[in-house]
Amino acid sequence: MSDLGPGTTGPLTPDLEGLRRLERRVARTMNVRAMSRRVWFSLPAIGQIVAAVLASYAIAMFVLGHSDPILAVTVTITSLGFTRDARPVRVLRSVVGILLGVMIATAIIMLVGQGIWQLGVLLVVVMIVARIASTDTTFAVVAATPAAVTLLIPLTGSPPWFRAIDALVGGVVALVMTVLIPRDPRRASLRDGRALYSVLSQAVASVAEGLRHGDVGAAELGVGRLGRTQPLLDAWSQSVETARSVARLSPFLRPRLPELDRQARALHGADLAVRHLRLVARRCEHLVRGGLRDVVLARLVEQVGQAIDLLGQELEDLLLTGAARSVLLDLAKQLDPLTLVPEGDASRSAVVVQLRPLVVDLLVATGMSLPEAQAALRAI
Repeated sequence: MSDLGPGTTGPLTPDLEGLRRLERRVARTMNVRAMSRRVWFSLPAIGQIVAAVLASYAIAMFVLGHSDPILAVTVTITSLGFTRDARPVRVLRSVVGILLGVMIATAIIMLVGQGIWQLGVLLVVVMIVARIASTDTTFAVVAATPAAVTLLIPLTGSPPWFRAIDALVGGVVALVMTVLIPRDPRRASLRDGRALYSVLSQAVASVAEGLRHGDVGAAELGVGRLGRTQPLLDAWSQSVETARSVARLSPFLRPRLPELDRQARALHGADLAVRHLRLVARRCEHLVRGGLRDVVLARLVEQVGQAIDLLGQELEDLLLTGAARSVLLDLAKQLDPLTLVPEGDASRSAVVVQLRPLVVDLLVATGMSLPEAQAALRAI
């Protein structure tokens, strides 16, 4: 029985066999590229973690004379990790949770020793204390894991409280490395910003195509793309906040603060604009489903897409600064429903009206103040 489909017999034709081989080759190529990108983007984190681990181990072993500084290493790795949120406050929160767990474990070892029931008592105590200390549910897990490791490591002659010192060394080194050898999260925030503006630009282009040609599929595609932008907004918000937090503390990244402030402004404008874009896209999809083909509305939406595309490019190329604002100001002068829809079609006029606050949000994303952006619309 062939795998061509139900009721089909016989071997695959040469053309189909070649197509299957091509599909497998493309899939393997995409997988290799995805793996390579993951490794490339993780290299700063890998370098930071390795440097921090070597430093904490050397301090505990050669400076303090501890023979088995296991916790210095594990605390360092756990505190830094590969998380997108590399803010010093996040690292500090992890260090505090880890130290809490290690200190409670050390106290239990010194009071009642090591064993299975001691492990149960330890986990109950650590999790209760962690839940009292923090509303963050992950804080309890962060505290409990190194606490269990501390209790399960056999004693080798060193006093139990040496482990708390090792944990403190690992935590302090992790915090210092966050500032001295930052991962440059600016790259991640820039990448997230490009991804968001790229999706917005593609979505708006699909909506415009639907309006121009009466293509319901294109309009639906635009609405669908806009409906999937929230994860991109969340990712960019986190990476921008991480980058700004690190840059405020790191002397190496502090000169990047103006650039990161521009990204934060563009993020805020994009967040506001997405809400209006979804409304515009749904309205346009409804009109296209009703058989509308409107070149005028399509041209207006295309201008919005052009401005969004330029905003994404401005994140990287400062020479383009002002290009998106120029397009938006030109668009703002046109958004008069009485002029664009003289016959008074309420549905088409509603699209023009919805474009007005969208243009204001995008002008704010270019760096214009809200009163200035609103005045640009009132000038018509």
